[in-house]
Amino acid sequence: MGTPGEGLGRCSHALIRGVPESLASGEGAAAGLPALDLAKAQREHGVLGGKLRQRLGLQLVELPPEELLPLGPLLGDTAVIQGDTALITRPWSPARRPEVDGIRKALQDLGLRIVEMGDENATLDGTDVLFTGREFFVGLSKWTNHRGAEIVADTFRDFAVSTVPVTSSSHLRGLCGMGGPRTVVAGSSEAAQKAVRAMAVLTDHPYASLTLPDDAAADCLFLRPGQPGLPPFLLHRGGGDLPNSQEALQKLSDVTLVPVSCSELEKAGAGLSSLCLVLSTRPHN
Repeated sequence: MGTPGEGLGRCSHALIRGVPESLASGEGAAAGLPALDLAKAQREHGVLGGKLRQRLGLQLVELPPEELLPLGPLLGDTAVIQGDTALITRPWSPARRPEVDGIRKALQDLGLRIVEMGDENATLDGTDVLFTGREFFVGLSKWTNHRGAEIVADTFRDFAVSTVPVTSSSHLRGLCGMGGPRTVVAGSSEAAQKAVRAMAVLTDHPYASLTLPDDAAADCLFLRPGQPGLPPFLLHRGGGDLPNSQEALQKLSDVTLVPVSCSELEKAGAGLSSLCLVLSTRPHN
């Protein structure tokens, strides 16, 4: 999230949604997900919220868990936000589409301009969308199709929007992310490297790149705090989750590294960037 000339812009608010019991049993198990330690997942989620609020200084909006929406904590899939505009997505899975309702209301209450995806042929998961501060890349994956990418382009007309084939069972942001205002970080898998090569061909902007041993380590969040004078942060998976990638992350010397864990939530398909929505504008009150 950001504005032209400022890269990924200063952040003011973050949204998270609580972890329901149904994620660990019942509906979650019926969906083919592995068994979760609910208490551990909730602790991880609580620590993430605390880091966003206390360490990064964001105003945290905590939505309550919804038992009928076991994957509700993955709210990063439900919206694409840039500036004061929020595009409400249309998740590929029909079972997940009710998740957008609570997110829509929360973003409306924060004063954002809401754009809906009215085309029933379109599918879009928010974690297939990578905003670099200068342009958008939309991963074409199991979850996101060409029509979904076209709606991203129609919504954010001030920015170039390019599509990137995703050749694995991951979302685009499960393979690569922004490690700084001009640095793309990516995992070492062939799918991640293919995505980065495709992005390099499509862009007119020079980005540095950093390869990490673990694809999941590239699913990070580069954030500029709202308070002037503070350095930018990189919210990333900590060493307890992905120890092999920690040395490489230390090369990002122009950011303050803020580690968090989501190893238990990862069992439900959660990447770090799927667990929160960050606003880079000051919403109207």
